[in-house]
Amino acid sequence: MKPLGSFMPFLRVFPILGAIVMVFALTMLVPLGVSLWTQDGASSAFPVAMALTFVCGALMRSAVWRVGHKLELQKRDGILLVGLAWTLLPLFACVPLLLYFGPTSTPLSFTDAYFEAMSGLTTTGATVLVGLDRLPGSINLWRCFLQWLGGMGILVLAVAILPMLGVGGSQLFRAEATGPMKDAKLTPRITETAKGLWTVYCLLSLACVLGYWLAGMSALDAWIHMFATLSLGGLSSHDSSFGYFQLPAAEWVAIVFMLLASCNFALYFVALVKRQPARIWRDAEWRGSMLLLVGSGLFIAGLLLVKGSLSDPVVAVRTALFNVVSIASTTGFSTVDYTTWPVFAPLFMLMLSGVATSAGSTGAGIKMARIVILVKQARREMARIVHPRAVNPVTMGGNVVDSSTIFSVLGFMLVYGGTIIGLTMVLLLTDMPFDTAFSAVVASVNNMGPGLNEVGPAGNFAGLSDFQTWVCALAMLLGRLEMLSFLVLFTPGFWRK
Repeated sequence: MKPLGSFMPFLRVFPILGAIVMVFALTMLVPLGVSLWTQDGASSAFPVAMALTFVCGALMRSAVWRVGHKLELQKRDGILLVGLAWTLLPLFACVPLLLYFGPTSTPLSFTDAYFEAMSGLTTTGATVLVGLDRLPGSINLWRCFLQWLGGMGILVLAVAILPMLGVGGSQLFRAEATGPMKDAKLTPRITETAKGLWTVYCLLSLACVLGYWLAGMSALDAWIHMFATLSLGGLSSHDSSFGYFQLPAAEWVAIVFMLLASCNFALYFVALVKRQPARIWRDAEWRGSMLLLVGSGLFIAGLLLVKGSLSDPVVAVRTALFNVVSIASTTGFSTVDYTTWPVFAPLFMLMLSGVATSAGSTGAGIKMARIVILVKQARREMARIVHPRAVNPVTMGGNVVDSSTIFSVLGFMLVYGGTIIGLTMVLLLTDMPFDTAFSAVVASVNNMGPGLNEVGPAGNFAGLSDFQTWVCALAMLLGRLEMLSFLVLFTPGFWRK
């Protein structure tokens, strides 16, 4: 019985994982419908991929259904399910790309296809593809639709629409959620919480696509770039990214919705349900993210004017705000090659990508909540030097932050820094230039997309070797799952009963 006990987590999660894969297969109906409607020549790739994905999901669900379907998920089962899902879903997501590019003169390797799918689902926005303008609309839409699904989390969607599974949805939701404080419930039932978050996400998505369409984009481009904007993903259907359009109005629409998506969707949900919009401004993390993003954009605009990189103040403000908000929010759109700006600007933007977004947003990185906690903890420690007996708890939103949360934040920061340093050193072993290696890892871990030099906004990840590509794909996965939730799977204690 002891060996069977070691496999019990797999027996419990495989039926749910199979159901999630089956639901994921149905999402391929969206690009298939677009392909059939526009007659873009890529329609044959999606039915085969959808059938293969659905059958694999059905096999996973039925293989251990008798054993696992009545078992309540434990905490470690939720963590295992999230790790398996975010590793396997890109495997199925890349099938349409392999089927489409297979017969062409430029076939896509499995490594590059998996990287592209991982980049989409983790909302990283890095790409190995060139000639995006010549790709069928349905292929471009699939790449960006993956970001939209991954932005709020395909597993949160599963919790919202599959309550009939009868498993511990709260464990799944908490394992999937991002940020330092994962146990706060917005509604008494976790399923209603997930539905509420997706409702806010969809309402903002509809507003964004309408804004893009009114600003002058075609209907297909409006949908594609809405997927990339609300998810803070940044993949585009054009090689020159957002700069292809040359539409100032569309850039302002993007700025607004990137700012909104950078903040906690749960905050919007509570403000909407309770009809108290003032709650949003009173939130310390929301204020911190907004002030940092907008303030940094205006600061870079001033720098560009002073250095003579741009001469028109209106253009400088719009260009700086768009690119700074895009990079800092981990979206990754660009309208110019910002690596040609004064060297401080691109490095500053790269660093912002780790700290500017809020917990509960579709962004990645350290999250503003952790930064606020760390700053307040540092202030408390400095106060203790002067007043050792003073009682000065760390508070956030009027509530005391307990010690376990503070220790969790400190542990995350250690692993975050160690991950960036470790993976950068791995890439340096392959003789990659330091600025390319460091920025590629930071951009991947923060799910931001473009880095510097070869992987900057004027290039992409196509020039990387297979090994380097897999390292960056791993960095994306670690960043999306906030490292600790994934790395714990490789500890002996996780599997010990």
